[in-house]
Amino acid sequence: MFNGIFHIRKPDNEPVLSYAPGTRERAELKAVLDDMMSNPVEVPCIIGGKELTTGDLVDMHPPHDLKSTLGTYHRAGPREADLAIDAANEAKVDWSEMQWSSRATVLLKAAELLSGKYRQTLNAATMLCMSKTCHQAEIDSACELIDFWRFNPYFMTEVYDDQPISTRDFLNYMEHRPLEGFVFAITPFNFTSIAGNLPTAPALMGNAVVWKPASAAVLPAYYVMKVLEEAGMPDGVINMVPGPGPVIGPPVLNHLDLGGVHFTGSTYVFSTIWLTIGSDIRKYYSYPRIVGETGGKDFIFAHASCDVDALVAAVVRGAFEYQGQKCSAPSRLYVPDSIWPEVKERVLDEIATIKVGDVRDFGNFVNAVIDKAAYGTIVEYIKFARQDPNMEILCGGAYDDSKGFFIQPTVVETSDPRSKLMCEEIFGPVMTVYVYKEKEYEQTLELCNSTSPYALTGAIFAQDRFAIVQAVKALRNAAGNFYINDKPTGAVVGQQPFGGSRASGTNDKAGSWINLERWVSPRAIKETFLPPTDYRYPFLAE
Repeated sequence: MFNGIFHIRKPDNEPVLSYAPGTRERAELKAVLDDMMSNPVEVPCIIGGKELTTGDLVDMHPPHDLKSTLGTYHRAGPREADLAIDAANEAKVDWSEMQWSSRATVLLKAAELLSGKYRQTLNAATMLCMSKTCHQAEIDSACELIDFWRFNPYFMTEVYDDQPISTRDFLNYMEHRPLEGFVFAITPFNFTSIAGNLPTAPALMGNAVVWKPASAAVLPAYYVMKVLEEAGMPDGVINMVPGPGPVIGPPVLNHLDLGGVHFTGSTYVFSTIWLTIGSDIRKYYSYPRIVGETGGKDFIFAHASCDVDALVAAVVRGAFEYQGQKCSAPSRLYVPDSIWPEVKERVLDEIATIKVGDVRDFGNFVNAVIDKAAYGTIVEYIKFARQDPNMEILCGGAYDDSKGFFIQPTVVETSDPRSKLMCEEIFGPVMTVYVYKEKEYEQTLELCNSTSPYALTGAIFAQDRFAIVQAVKALRNAAGNFYINDKPTGAVVGQQPFGGSRASGTNDKAGSWINLERWVSPRAIKETFLPPTDYRYPFLAE
Protein backbone atom coordinates (compact mmCIF):
# COMPACT_ATOMS: atom_id res chain seq x y z
CA MET A 1 0.00 0.00 0.00
CA PHE A 2 1.31 3.44 -0.96
CA ASN A 3 1.43 5.66 2.13
CA GLY A 4 1.24 9.14 0.73
CA ILE A 5 -1.16 11.64 -0.79
CA PHE A 6 -0.97 11.29 -4.56
CA HIS A 7 -1.45 14.53 -6.53
CA ILE A 8 -2.17 14.99 -10.25
CA ARG A 9 -1.27 18.41 -11.54
CA LYS A 10 -3.80 20.40 -13.52
CA PRO A 11 -2.89 19.65 -17.15
CA ASP A 12 -2.30 21.99 -20.06
CA ASN A 13 -4.04 21.37 -23.36
CA GLU A 14 -1.91 19.61 -25.96
CA PRO A 15 -0.52 22.12 -28.51
CA VAL A 16 -1.86 21.70 -32.05
CA LEU A 17 0.85 21.13 -34.64
CA SER A 18 0.55 23.16 -37.85
CA TYR A 19 1.67 20.69 -40.58
CA ALA A 20 2.77 23.68 -42.62
CA PRO A 21 5.14 23.06 -45.55
CA GLY A 22 8.65 22.31 -44.35
CA THR A 23 7.64 21.21 -40.85
CA ARG A 24 8.90 18.00 -39.32
CA GLU A 25 5.40 16.76 -38.46
CA ARG A 26 4.26 17.16 -42.08
CA ALA A 27 7.08 14.96 -43.37
CA GLU A 28 6.53 12.36 -40.64
CA LEU A 29 2.78 12.17 -41.29
CA LYS A 30 3.17 11.83 -45.05
CA ALA A 31 5.61 8.96 -44.53
CA VAL A 32 3.18 7.15 -42.22
CA LEU A 33 0.30 7.72 -44.65
CA ASP A 34 2.31 6.12 -47.46
CA ASP A 35 3.31 3.20 -45.25
CA MET A 36 -0.26 2.58 -44.07
CA MET A 37 -1.57 2.59 -47.64
CA SER A 38 1.14 0.12 -48.67
CA ASN A 39 0.69 -2.28 -45.74
CA PRO A 40 -2.93 -3.34 -45.15
CA VAL A 41 -3.64 -4.78 -41.70
CA GLU A 42 -5.95 -7.46 -40.36
CA VAL A 43 -7.76 -6.22 -37.26
CA PRO A 44 -8.98 -8.83 -34.74
CA CYS A 45 -11.44 -8.56 -31.90
CA ILE A 46 -9.60 -7.92 -28.63
CA ILE A 47 -11.19 -9.75 -25.71
CA GLY A 48 -9.54 -10.38 -22.37
CA GLY A 49 -6.29 -9.06 -23.79
CA LYS A 50 -6.24 -11.70 -26.53
CA GLU A 51 -6.61 -11.16 -30.27
CA LEU A 52 -9.60 -13.20 -31.42
CA THR A 53 -10.41 -13.89 -35.06
CA THR A 54 -13.88 -14.80 -36.31
CA GLY A 55 -13.15 -15.46 -40.00
CA ASP A 56 -15.97 -13.06 -40.93
CA LEU A 57 -13.74 -10.51 -42.65
CA VAL A 58 -14.87 -7.01 -43.66
CA ASP A 59 -12.82 -4.82 -46.02
CA MET A 60 -11.78 -1.34 -44.92
CA HIS A 61 -11.63 1.20 -47.77
CA PRO A 62 -10.78 4.91 -47.58
CA PRO A 63 -14.05 6.81 -48.28
CA HIS A 64 -12.13 9.06 -50.71
CA ASP A 65 -10.38 6.20 -52.54
CA LEU A 66 -12.71 3.22 -52.83
CA LYS A 67 -10.36 1.15 -54.97
CA SER A 68 -7.69 1.09 -52.25
CA THR A 69 -7.81 -0.97 -49.10
CA LEU A 70 -6.58 -0.34 -45.57
CA GLY A 71 -7.03 -3.98 -44.67
CA THR A 72 -9.78 -6.04 -43.09
CA TYR A 73 -11.33 -6.53 -39.67
CA HIS A 74 -12.91 -9.58 -38.06
CA ARG A 75 -16.58 -8.89 -37.52
CA ALA A 76 -17.80 -9.88 -34.05
CA GLY A 77 -21.12 -11.59 -33.33
CA PRO A 78 -23.20 -12.62 -30.29
CA ARG A 79 -20.58 -15.16 -29.20
CA GLU A 80 -17.85 -12.52 -29.07
CA ALA A 81 -20.20 -10.15 -27.24
CA ASP A 82 -20.78 -12.77 -24.54
CA LEU A 83 -17.05 -13.49 -24.27
CA ALA A 84 -16.38 -9.75 -23.88
CA ILE A 85 -18.93 -9.50 -21.06
CA ASP A 86 -17.34 -12.44 -19.26
CA ALA A 87 -13.87 -10.94 -19.67
CA ALA A 88 -15.04 -7.55 -18.38
CA ASN A 89 -16.73 -9.07 -15.34
CA GLU A 90 -13.61 -11.08 -14.52
CA ALA A 91 -11.19 -8.17 -14.96
CA LYS A 92 -13.29 -5.73 -12.97
CA VAL A 93 -12.72 -7.51 -9.65
CA ASP A 94 -9.03 -6.60 -9.40
CA TRP A 95 -9.25 -3.42 -11.49
CA SER A 96 -11.94 -1.83 -9.31
CA GLU A 97 -9.96 -2.62 -6.15
CA MET A 98 -6.74 -1.17 -7.55
CA GLN A 99 -5.58 2.11 -6.02
CA TRP A 100 -7.06 4.97 -8.04
CA SER A 101 -3.62 6.47 -8.66
CA SER A 102 -2.59 3.30 -10.49
CA ARG A 103 -5.61 3.52 -12.77
CA ALA A 104 -4.80 7.17 -13.42
CA THR A 105 -1.22 6.30 -14.30
CA VAL A 106 -2.36 4.08 -17.18
CA LEU A 107 -4.14 6.95 -18.92
CA LEU A 108 -1.39 9.46 -18.15
CA LYS A 109 1.14 7.13 -19.77
CA ALA A 110 -1.20 6.54 -22.72
CA ALA A 111 -1.35 10.33 -23.24
CA GLU A 112 2.44 10.53 -23.41
CA LEU A 113 2.65 7.61 -25.83
CA LEU A 114 0.07 9.26 -28.08
CA SER A 115 1.76 12.65 -27.84
CA GLY A 116 4.95 11.13 -29.25
CA LYS A 117 5.39 7.58 -30.53
CA TYR A 118 1.83 6.95 -31.75
CA ARG A 119 0.79 10.46 -32.80
CA GLN A 120 1.20 10.10 -36.55
CA THR A 121 0.02 6.48 -36.57
CA LEU A 122 -3.34 7.44 -35.09
CA ASN A 123 -3.53 10.62 -37.19
CA ALA A 124 -2.87 8.66 -40.39
CA ALA A 125 -5.43 5.97 -39.49
CA THR A 126 -7.99 8.68 -38.78
CA MET A 127 -7.28 10.52 -42.02
CA LEU A 128 -7.43 7.42 -44.22
CA CYS A 129 -10.25 5.55 -42.50
CA MET A 130 -12.51 8.54 -41.80
CA SER A 131 -11.42 10.91 -44.61
CA LYS A 132 -10.13 13.81 -42.51
CA THR A 133 -7.60 16.51 -43.35
CA CYS A 134 -4.34 16.49 -41.42
CA HIS A 135 -5.60 19.43 -39.32
CA GLN A 136 -8.90 17.75 -38.46
CA ALA A 137 -7.05 14.56 -37.52
CA GLU A 138 -4.51 16.47 -35.42
CA ILE A 139 -7.14 18.27 -33.32
CA ASP A 140 -9.10 15.02 -32.93
CA SER A 141 -7.04 11.84 -32.78
CA ALA A 142 -4.00 13.55 -31.30
CA CYS A 143 -4.81 16.66 -29.25
CA GLU A 144 -8.32 15.98 -27.98
CA LEU A 145 -7.67 12.36 -27.07
CA ILE A 146 -4.42 13.32 -25.33
CA ASP A 147 -6.40 15.97 -23.44
CA PHE A 148 -9.04 13.44 -22.37
CA TRP A 149 -6.36 11.10 -21.06
CA ARG A 150 -4.58 13.88 -19.16
CA PHE A 151 -7.56 15.83 -17.86
CA ASN A 152 -9.79 12.90 -16.84
CA PRO A 153 -7.38 11.71 -14.12
CA TYR A 154 -7.31 15.29 -12.81
CA PHE A 155 -11.11 15.48 -12.94
CA MET A 156 -11.24 12.15 -11.11
CA THR A 157 -9.48 13.77 -8.16
CA GLU A 158 -12.17 16.48 -8.14
CA VAL A 159 -14.86 13.79 -7.93
CA TYR A 160 -13.03 11.94 -5.16
CA ASP A 161 -12.37 15.21 -3.33
CA ASP A 162 -16.12 15.77 -2.90
CA GLN A 163 -16.37 14.85 0.79
CA PRO A 164 -19.06 15.65 3.39
CA ILE A 165 -18.69 17.72 6.56
CA SER A 166 -17.55 16.03 9.77
CA THR A 167 -17.74 17.10 13.42
CA ARG A 168 -15.68 16.42 16.57
CA ASP A 169 -18.01 13.54 17.43
CA PHE A 170 -18.08 11.66 14.16
CA LEU A 171 -16.28 11.36 10.85
CA ASN A 172 -18.14 11.43 7.51
CA TYR A 173 -16.59 10.36 4.25
CA MET A 174 -17.72 9.47 0.75
CA GLU A 175 -16.54 6.51 -1.28
CA HIS A 176 -17.03 6.89 -5.04
CA ARG A 177 -17.48 3.24 -6.03
CA PRO A 178 -17.52 1.99 -9.63
CA LEU A 179 -20.90 0.87 -10.92
CA GLU A 180 -22.02 -2.69 -10.35
CA GLY A 181 -21.75 -4.65 -13.59
CA PHE A 182 -19.99 -3.66 -16.81
CA VAL A 183 -20.27 -0.58 -19.05
CA PHE A 184 -21.17 -0.80 -22.74
CA ALA A 185 -19.37 1.87 -24.83
CA ILE A 186 -20.76 2.53 -28.30
CA THR A 187 -18.67 4.98 -30.30
CA PRO A 188 -19.21 6.92 -33.56
CA PHE A 189 -17.25 7.08 -36.80
CA ASN A 190 -16.51 10.80 -36.78
CA PHE A 191 -14.14 11.34 -33.84
CA THR A 192 -11.28 9.11 -32.76
CA SER A 193 -11.09 11.15 -29.55
CA ILE A 194 -14.67 10.21 -28.67
CA ALA A 195 -13.92 6.60 -29.59
CA GLY A 196 -10.99 6.65 -27.18
CA ASN A 197 -12.77 8.53 -24.41
CA LEU A 198 -16.06 6.64 -24.15
CA PRO A 199 -14.50 3.35 -23.01
CA THR A 200 -11.62 4.86 -20.99
CA ALA A 201 -13.61 7.38 -18.93
CA PRO A 202 -15.70 4.67 -17.19
CA ALA A 203 -12.62 2.43 -16.96
CA LEU A 204 -10.70 5.17 -15.18
CA MET A 205 -13.37 5.19 -12.46
CA GLY A 206 -12.91 1.45 -11.85
CA ASN A 207 -15.36 -0.04 -14.34
CA ALA A 208 -14.70 -2.69 -17.00
CA VAL A 209 -15.97 -2.10 -20.52
CA VAL A 210 -17.35 -3.81 -23.61
CA TRP A 211 -16.53 -1.48 -26.52
CA LYS A 212 -18.28 -1.53 -29.89
CA PRO A 213 -16.52 0.91 -32.23
CA ALA A 214 -18.27 2.19 -35.35
CA SER A 215 -17.88 -0.21 -38.27
CA ALA A 216 -16.52 2.63 -40.40
CA ALA A 217 -13.78 3.48 -37.88
CA VAL A 218 -12.33 0.16 -36.74
CA LEU A 219 -8.75 0.92 -37.78
CA PRO A 220 -8.24 3.93 -35.46
CA ALA A 221 -9.98 1.98 -32.67
CA TYR A 222 -7.45 -0.83 -33.10
CA TYR A 223 -4.53 1.57 -32.64
CA VAL A 224 -6.22 3.10 -29.58
CA MET A 225 -6.22 -0.39 -28.08
CA LYS A 226 -2.53 -0.76 -28.95
CA VAL A 227 -1.70 2.47 -27.14
CA LEU A 228 -3.66 1.40 -24.05
CA GLU A 229 -2.01 -2.02 -24.06
CA GLU A 230 1.45 -0.45 -24.09
CA ALA A 231 0.38 1.98 -21.37
CA GLY A 232 -0.37 -0.97 -19.07
CA MET A 233 -4.14 -1.34 -19.29
CA PRO A 234 -4.79 -4.81 -17.79
CA ASP A 235 -6.32 -7.53 -19.94
CA GLY A 236 -10.11 -7.51 -20.02
CA VAL A 237 -10.66 -4.01 -18.64
CA ILE A 238 -11.59 -2.81 -22.16
CA ASN A 239 -12.76 -5.38 -24.71
CA MET A 240 -13.15 -4.34 -28.36
CA VAL A 241 -15.84 -6.09 -30.40
CA PRO A 242 -16.29 -4.50 -33.85
CA GLY A 243 -19.56 -5.52 -35.42
CA PRO A 244 -23.04 -4.37 -36.42
CA GLY A 245 -25.08 -2.67 -33.72
CA PRO A 246 -28.17 -4.85 -34.29
CA VAL A 247 -25.96 -7.94 -33.73
CA ILE A 248 -23.73 -6.81 -30.84
CA GLY A 249 -26.34 -4.70 -29.06
CA PRO A 250 -29.04 -7.21 -28.03
CA PRO A 251 -26.90 -9.69 -26.05
CA VAL A 252 -25.12 -6.83 -24.29
CA LEU A 253 -28.14 -4.65 -23.54
CA ASN A 254 -30.16 -7.62 -22.31
CA HIS A 255 -27.47 -8.90 -19.94
CA LEU A 256 -28.41 -8.70 -16.26
CA ASP A 257 -24.98 -7.29 -15.39
CA LEU A 258 -25.34 -4.20 -17.57
CA GLY A 259 -24.26 -1.30 -15.38
CA GLY A 260 -24.24 1.54 -17.87
CA VAL A 261 -24.16 2.69 -21.49
CA HIS A 262 -21.76 5.35 -22.81
CA PHE A 263 -22.96 6.36 -26.25
CA THR A 264 -22.32 8.82 -29.05
CA GLY A 265 -24.25 8.46 -32.28
CA SER A 266 -27.66 9.04 -33.79
CA THR A 267 -30.67 10.17 -31.81
CA TYR A 268 -32.75 7.31 -33.20
CA VAL A 269 -30.28 4.62 -32.09
CA PHE A 270 -29.90 6.18 -28.64
CA SER A 271 -33.65 6.36 -28.11
CA THR A 272 -33.90 2.72 -29.23
CA ILE A 273 -31.28 1.74 -26.63
CA TRP A 274 -33.22 3.61 -23.96
CA LEU A 275 -36.43 1.84 -24.98
CA THR A 276 -34.69 -1.55 -24.90
CA ILE A 277 -33.38 -1.00 -21.38
CA GLY A 278 -36.57 0.58 -20.08
CA SER A 279 -38.89 -2.05 -21.52
CA ASP A 280 -37.73 -4.61 -18.96
CA ILE A 281 -35.92 -2.50 -16.36
CA ARG A 282 -36.71 -4.86 -13.48
CA LYS A 283 -34.43 -7.58 -14.77
CA TYR A 284 -31.19 -5.68 -14.10
CA TYR A 285 -29.33 -5.91 -10.81
CA SER A 286 -29.25 -2.10 -10.72
CA TYR A 287 -30.64 0.70 -12.87
CA PRO A 288 -28.16 1.07 -15.75
CA ARG A 289 -26.66 4.53 -16.19
CA ILE A 290 -27.49 5.82 -19.67
CA VAL A 291 -25.21 8.58 -20.95
CA GLY A 292 -25.48 9.74 -24.53
CA GLU A 293 -24.54 12.54 -26.91
CA THR A 294 -26.52 12.35 -30.13
CA GLY A 295 -27.54 14.59 -33.02
CA GLY A 296 -27.79 18.29 -33.62
CA LYS A 297 -29.32 20.87 -35.92
CA ASP A 298 -26.76 23.47 -34.97
CA PHE A 299 -27.08 27.10 -35.92
CA ILE A 300 -25.28 30.36 -36.50
CA PHE A 301 -27.37 33.46 -35.86
CA ALA A 302 -26.16 36.78 -37.23
CA HIS A 303 -27.23 40.21 -35.98
CA ALA A 304 -26.99 43.31 -38.17
CA SER A 305 -24.10 44.59 -36.03
CA CYS A 306 -21.91 41.54 -36.58
CA ASP A 307 -18.36 41.50 -37.94
CA VAL A 308 -18.99 40.14 -41.43
CA ASP A 309 -15.43 38.84 -41.88
CA ALA A 310 -15.70 36.80 -38.68
CA LEU A 311 -19.17 35.56 -39.62
CA VAL A 312 -18.08 34.37 -43.07
CA ALA A 313 -15.04 32.53 -41.71
CA ALA A 314 -17.21 30.82 -39.08
CA VAL A 315 -19.79 29.75 -41.66
CA VAL A 316 -17.22 28.23 -44.01
CA ARG A 317 -15.18 26.52 -41.33
CA GLY A 318 -18.10 25.46 -39.17
CA ALA A 319 -20.30 24.07 -41.92
CA PHE A 320 -17.72 22.45 -44.19
CA GLU A 321 -14.74 21.29 -42.12
CA TYR A 322 -14.85 17.51 -42.06
CA GLN A 323 -17.67 17.67 -44.60
CA GLY A 324 -20.17 18.83 -41.96
CA GLN A 325 -19.92 15.45 -40.22
CA LYS A 326 -19.49 16.87 -36.74
CA CYS A 327 -22.32 16.72 -34.22
CA SER A 328 -21.59 20.41 -33.63
CA ALA A 329 -21.40 21.50 -37.29
CA PRO A 330 -23.81 24.39 -38.09
CA SER A 331 -26.26 23.51 -40.83
CA ARG A 332 -28.68 26.46 -40.51
CA LEU A 333 -27.84 30.14 -40.74
CA TYR A 334 -30.00 33.14 -39.84
CA VAL A 335 -28.93 36.43 -41.46
CA PRO A 336 -30.70 39.82 -41.46
CA ASP A 337 -31.73 41.18 -44.84
CA SER A 338 -29.68 44.36 -44.34
CA ILE A 339 -26.34 42.52 -44.52
CA TRP A 340 -27.31 39.42 -46.51
CA PRO A 341 -26.12 40.68 -49.94
CA GLU A 342 -22.61 41.26 -48.56
CA VAL A 343 -22.58 38.01 -46.56
CA LYS A 344 -23.86 36.02 -49.53
CA GLU A 345 -21.21 37.37 -51.89
CA ARG A 346 -18.41 36.77 -49.39
CA VAL A 347 -19.51 33.23 -48.48
CA LEU A 348 -19.86 32.17 -52.12
CA ASP A 349 -16.49 33.71 -53.03
CA GLU A 350 -14.79 31.82 -50.19
CA ILE A 351 -16.43 28.50 -51.00
CA ALA A 352 -15.34 28.87 -54.61
CA THR A 353 -11.72 28.61 -53.42
CA ILE A 354 -12.24 25.30 -51.58
CA LYS A 355 -10.58 22.21 -53.01
CA VAL A 356 -12.22 18.80 -52.60
CA GLY A 357 -10.37 15.48 -52.81
CA ASP A 358 -8.04 12.91 -51.27
CA VAL A 359 -6.74 13.52 -47.72
CA ARG A 360 -3.15 12.85 -48.86
CA ASP A 361 -3.26 16.10 -50.85
CA PHE A 362 -2.87 18.63 -48.03
CA GLY A 363 -4.29 21.35 -50.26
CA ASN A 364 -7.78 19.86 -49.99
CA PHE A 365 -10.07 21.46 -47.40
CA VAL A 366 -12.99 19.05 -47.96
CA ASN A 367 -12.74 15.28 -48.37
CA ALA A 368 -15.27 12.45 -48.76
CA VAL A 369 -18.28 11.66 -46.58
CA ILE A 370 -17.96 8.47 -44.58
CA ASP A 371 -19.84 5.80 -46.57
CA LYS A 372 -22.44 4.96 -49.18
CA ALA A 373 -25.39 5.25 -46.79
CA ALA A 374 -24.37 8.73 -45.65
CA TYR A 375 -23.71 9.78 -49.25
CA GLY A 376 -27.17 8.64 -50.32
CA THR A 377 -28.91 10.43 -47.44
CA ILE A 378 -27.15 13.74 -48.08
CA VAL A 379 -27.79 13.54 -51.83
CA GLU A 380 -31.51 13.09 -51.16
CA TYR A 381 -31.57 16.38 -49.23
CA ILE A 382 -29.86 18.14 -52.13
CA LYS A 383 -32.37 16.69 -54.58
CA PHE A 384 -35.19 17.82 -52.31
CA ALA A 385 -33.79 21.36 -52.22
CA ARG A 386 -33.47 21.40 -56.00
CA GLN A 387 -37.16 20.52 -56.41
CA ASP A 388 -38.65 22.68 -53.64
CA PRO A 389 -39.95 26.02 -54.98
CA ASN A 390 -39.12 27.69 -51.64
CA MET A 391 -35.42 26.85 -51.97
CA GLU A 392 -32.54 27.95 -54.16
CA ILE A 393 -29.15 26.24 -54.30
CA LEU A 394 -26.66 29.12 -54.25
CA CYS A 395 -23.54 27.00 -54.72
CA GLY A 396 -22.51 23.36 -54.77
CA GLY A 397 -25.19 20.73 -55.16
CA ALA A 398 -22.85 18.46 -57.13
CA TYR A 399 -21.89 14.96 -56.06
CA ASP A 400 -19.94 12.01 -57.45
CA ASP A 401 -19.23 8.55 -56.02
CA SER A 402 -17.21 7.11 -58.90
CA LYS A 403 -13.89 7.35 -56.98
CA GLY A 404 -15.07 8.23 -53.48
CA PHE A 405 -18.10 9.62 -51.70
CA PHE A 406 -17.60 13.26 -52.69
CA ILE A 407 -20.19 16.00 -52.22
CA GLN A 408 -19.40 19.62 -53.02
CA PRO A 409 -19.94 22.23 -50.27
CA THR A 410 -23.54 23.30 -50.75
CA VAL A 411 -25.39 26.44 -49.63
CA VAL A 412 -29.18 26.59 -49.93
CA GLU A 413 -31.34 29.66 -49.36
CA THR A 414 -34.90 29.04 -48.19
CA SER A 415 -37.90 31.34 -47.75
CA ASP A 416 -39.49 28.82 -45.37
CA PRO A 417 -37.78 28.93 -41.93
CA ARG A 418 -39.39 25.62 -40.97
CA SER A 419 -38.50 23.77 -44.13
CA LYS A 420 -37.11 20.24 -44.02
CA LEU A 421 -33.52 21.44 -44.43
CA MET A 422 -33.90 23.87 -41.50
CA CYS A 423 -35.30 21.25 -39.13
CA GLU A 424 -33.64 17.90 -39.83
CA GLU A 425 -30.07 16.80 -39.19
CA ILE A 426 -28.28 16.22 -42.51
CA PHE A 427 -24.76 15.43 -41.26
CA GLY A 428 -23.08 16.54 -44.46
CA PRO A 429 -21.68 19.62 -46.24
CA VAL A 430 -25.03 21.38 -46.65
CA MET A 431 -25.79 24.79 -45.07
CA THR A 432 -29.30 26.26 -45.32
CA VAL A 433 -29.84 30.01 -44.93
CA TYR A 434 -32.94 31.89 -43.84
CA VAL A 435 -32.88 35.64 -44.41
CA TYR A 436 -34.97 37.50 -41.84
CA LYS A 437 -36.09 41.11 -41.65
CA GLU A 438 -33.67 43.08 -39.51
CA LYS A 439 -36.49 44.58 -37.42
CA GLU A 440 -37.71 41.06 -36.56
CA TYR A 441 -34.57 40.05 -34.66
CA GLU A 442 -36.36 39.12 -31.45
CA GLN A 443 -39.08 37.11 -33.21
CA THR A 444 -36.48 35.26 -35.28
CA LEU A 445 -34.54 34.32 -32.14
CA GLU A 446 -37.67 32.57 -30.90
CA LEU A 447 -38.08 30.95 -34.32
CA CYS A 448 -34.55 29.58 -34.04
CA ASN A 449 -35.26 28.28 -30.54
CA SER A 450 -38.42 26.42 -31.56
CA THR A 451 -37.53 25.13 -35.03
CA SER A 452 -35.47 22.05 -34.18
CA PRO A 453 -35.90 19.24 -31.63
CA TYR A 454 -32.13 19.32 -31.02
CA ALA A 455 -30.14 21.46 -28.59
CA LEU A 456 -26.44 20.78 -29.05
CA THR A 457 -24.50 23.84 -30.29
CA GLY A 458 -25.22 27.30 -31.59
CA ALA A 459 -23.60 30.70 -32.06
CA ILE A 460 -24.52 34.38 -32.08
CA PHE A 461 -22.52 36.91 -34.08
CA ALA A 462 -23.03 40.51 -32.98
CA GLN A 463 -21.10 43.57 -31.79
CA ASP A 464 -24.13 45.19 -30.15
CA ARG A 465 -24.02 43.98 -26.53
CA PHE A 466 -27.78 44.33 -26.10
CA ALA A 467 -28.29 42.01 -29.08
CA ILE A 468 -25.88 39.47 -27.56
CA VAL A 469 -27.70 39.56 -24.22
CA GLN A 470 -31.03 39.07 -25.99
CA ALA A 471 -29.69 36.05 -27.88
CA VAL A 472 -28.13 34.45 -24.81
CA LYS A 473 -31.47 34.72 -23.03
CA ALA A 474 -33.75 33.70 -25.92
CA LEU A 475 -31.58 30.73 -26.91
CA ARG A 476 -30.87 29.56 -23.36
CA ASN A 477 -32.25 26.06 -23.95
CA ALA A 478 -31.41 25.81 -27.67
CA ALA A 479 -27.79 24.73 -27.20
CA GLY A 480 -25.74 22.96 -24.54
CA ASN A 481 -22.63 24.66 -25.97
CA PHE A 482 -23.24 28.27 -26.99
CA TYR A 483 -20.67 30.48 -28.70
CA ILE A 484 -20.47 34.27 -28.94
CA ASN A 485 -18.67 35.50 -32.06
CA ASP A 486 -17.15 32.09 -32.81
CA LYS A 487 -18.12 29.04 -34.81
CA PRO A 488 -20.08 26.45 -32.79
CA THR A 489 -17.50 23.67 -33.30
CA GLY A 490 -14.15 22.83 -31.74
CA ALA A 491 -14.91 22.37 -28.03
CA VAL A 492 -11.68 21.88 -26.06
CA VAL A 493 -11.38 19.49 -23.10
CA GLY A 494 -11.34 21.43 -19.85
CA GLN A 495 -12.37 24.65 -21.59
CA GLN A 496 -15.77 23.93 -23.13
CA PRO A 497 -17.27 20.75 -21.59
CA PHE A 498 -19.35 19.28 -24.40
CA GLY A 499 -22.94 18.05 -24.59
CA GLY A 500 -26.51 19.05 -25.33
CA SER A 501 -30.04 18.33 -24.22
CA ARG A 502 -33.47 17.88 -25.83
CA ALA A 503 -32.97 15.36 -28.65
CA SER A 504 -29.20 15.91 -28.51
CA GLY A 505 -28.56 13.74 -25.47
CA THR A 506 -28.26 13.66 -21.70
CA ASN A 507 -25.83 16.63 -21.53
CA ASP A 508 -23.36 14.86 -19.27
CA LYS A 509 -20.51 17.06 -20.49
CA ALA A 510 -17.52 15.13 -21.75
CA GLY A 511 -14.33 16.97 -20.91
CA SER A 512 -15.26 17.72 -17.29
CA TRP A 513 -15.82 16.03 -13.92
CA ILE A 514 -19.56 15.91 -14.73
CA ASN A 515 -19.16 12.95 -17.07
CA LEU A 516 -16.91 11.00 -14.71
CA GLU A 517 -19.42 11.34 -11.90
CA ARG A 518 -21.87 9.28 -13.95
CA TRP A 519 -19.57 6.25 -13.72
CA VAL A 520 -19.52 5.99 -9.94
CA SER A 521 -22.04 5.04 -7.27
CA PRO A 522 -21.31 7.04 -4.10
CA ARG A 523 -21.41 5.48 -0.65
CA ALA A 524 -21.66 7.76 2.39
CA ILE A 525 -19.94 6.41 5.50
CA LYS A 526 -20.42 7.76 9.04
CA GLU A 527 -18.07 6.70 11.81
CA THR A 528 -19.12 7.68 15.34
CA PHE A 529 -16.31 7.92 17.90
CA LEU A 530 -18.36 7.61 21.10
CA PRO A 531 -21.75 6.08 20.26
CA PRO A 532 -24.72 6.37 22.69
CA THR A 533 -25.06 3.56 25.24
CA ASP A 534 -28.67 4.29 26.27
CA TYR A 535 -31.69 4.63 24.05
CA ARG A 536 -33.32 7.32 26.27
CA TYR A 537 -33.37 10.92 25.03
CA PRO A 538 -33.44 13.85 27.51
CA PHE A 539 -37.02 14.73 26.63
CA LEU A 540 -38.20 11.47 28.20
CA ALA A 541 -37.18 12.58 31.69
CA GLU A 542 -39.87 13.75 34.19
